[in-house]
Amino acid sequence: MAAPEEMYQCQTVNCGYIYNPDKGDRKGKIPAGTKFEDLPDEWRCPVCGGTKKCFRPLAGPGSNVQAHCEKPTR
Repeated sequence: MAAPEEMYQCQTVNCGYIYNPDKGDRKGKIPAGTKFEDLPDEWRCPVCGGTKKCFRPLAGPGSNVQAHCEKPTR
């Protein structure tokens, strides 16, 4: 089972999707066991489309740091 430090939560408004490396991202064709830092740079949140910059760990270093989130333009 992944530790909270290994799980990342999307910080965009009205999203909150949690990337769990134990599950991967079926929609994005990311296999189970893929660490967040190993996701491709072009990976997007499967719920809101936010970039990896929109995610913060659930616990540990960086969990309370706020950063600019980029959403893709369509």
